[in-house]
Amino acid sequence: MPSLWKRITFSVASALCVGSVALLVVALSTERWVIGRILCKTGVDIVNASSPEMDQFIGDIYYGLFQGGKTKRCGLGNRRSKIYFPKLVQTLNGGLHMMVILFLLVAVGFALVSLSFCIYNARKVPYQSIKGHKGLYLWNFIALFGALGVLCFLAAVKHHRLTERVANHGENLFVLEVLDNSLDWSFWLGVGSVGTHFVVCGVVAMSRIKLPKPEIKKPEEPTISALDLLY
Repeated sequence: MPSLWKRITFSVASALCVGSVALLVVALSTERWVIGRILCKTGVDIVNASSPEMDQFIGDIYYGLFQGGKTKRCGLGNRRSKIYFPKLVQTLNGGLHMMVILFLLVAVGFALVSLSFCIYNARKVPYQSIKGHKGLYLWNFIALFGALGVLCFLAAVKHHRLTERVANHGENLFVLEVLDNSLDWSFWLGVGSVGTHFVVCGVVAMSRIKLPKPEIKKPEEPTISALDLLY
């Protein structure tokens, strides 16, 4: 049976693994990886809009790994449309996008493996090193593939003009120009999940600290002298 300190530390590590999985699942399923503003360049050129009139042609866009949406303003009022990434495979860098999803799914899988090993170590003392600390370091290191997924997505946004490609997909009459875009909270959930595994490794390392056991003083036995025996 593990000591109380090990049960506490591995329980904390288990909670962190659950948190990591939850962060990744929410990040994968939401649509707020990137938000931005888009300008209807065609509408501006047609009416030769000046600076005060530019706001009438500025819309917004948001998207995640699987879907998103945009609102374009080209002089015909607000026109909203949904974005579905399976239809964008030919437009996007499909290989890079699939790598992002694959790395994040690998991170989810090994975070669950790490969770199971944390629970095991909180209940039993492993006889094999792969089931103990070394195994937990290994599974959490592999779970850091989520960091590669986050970096690949960042590369797609910054160097492969992902937002511009998404905004102009399916547009036959209008050309949309991206004024600005920024990473939103779904992206930072993925980053938070990566940081969680570093904390798990730190907690696992803390479990190896041996705390001093409290010394239990034995009651002193009464000493009997020769005078006591005389009485």
